[in-house]
Amino acid sequence: MAFDPSTPNLARMYDYMLGGKDNLAVDRAAVDQIAAHIPAAVPLARANRAFLQRAVRQLAAAGVRQFLDLGSGLPTGGNVHEVVRDVAPDAKVVYVDHDPVVASHARALLEEEGKVVFVLADLLRPAELLTTPEVTDFLDLDEPVAVLLVSILHFVQDADDPAGMVKVLRDAVAPGSYLVLTHAVEGIGEEQAEEKVRDVYRGSSTGGATGRTMAEISAFFGDFELVQPGLVHVSEWRPDVPGLIGDQGLPAYLMAGAARKR
Repeated sequence: MAFDPSTPNLARMYDYMLGGKDNLAVDRAAVDQIAAHIPAAVPLARANRAFLQRAVRQLAAAGVRQFLDLGSGLPTGGNVHEVVRDVAPDAKVVYVDHDPVVASHARALLEEEGKVVFVLADLLRPAELLTTPEVTDFLDLDEPVAVLLVSILHFVQDADDPAGMVKVLRDAVAPGSYLVLTHAVEGIGEEQAEEKVRDVYRGSSTGGATGRTMAEISAFFGDFELVQPGLVHVSEWRPDVPGLIGDQGLPAYLMAGAARKR
């Protein structure tokens, strides 16, 4: 993937949504277009990030010491390794992304932190990814691993077999491992607005986005056992602060869940 400053980049767009500084005018314009059609888009991105942090913190507290973050995006505040090491200083974290823009920033982070590994790899080829030296030298797949697929699967088209991709990951990890994901739901909002948003993503580095039904999202967990509260709206997964009475919250565009391999 060659660097193209004229094309909105998914990782930089997400960085902008989170209030970061590693983005360009073209990324900001794309996000502003999305927000014009779905005003909750930016708050949902931040809720997604907060879910990731809550989930990895709780898994670290439950004893997980290995984390594989797929489609990790640009480093920003509250990265997975920063969150889990507040709980478990010995935890190991591998970040994976296929975007060279992400790689350049992530490797700068590694040089500074010296605590994590970044792998530039294609998520659509998980079997290859799991056998790269960076993964095999750093993670022990005979021990539990938390596999993180947070806000990434809805950018994988059906033709690329996301279900098969996730099955490879589920089969590769040991009992006691977890699969953590968030995914956009189809048909929640006004169809014309959602199509406009899909058009923006088609013109970005990701090439498109697709929502899926609750049944399709649930199927990604296979025979893993969902932990409480199950597959729920991203802001309702073990919130740090209970919602206020009468608080309507965010629209249910994005579902979240974590499941354990028995």
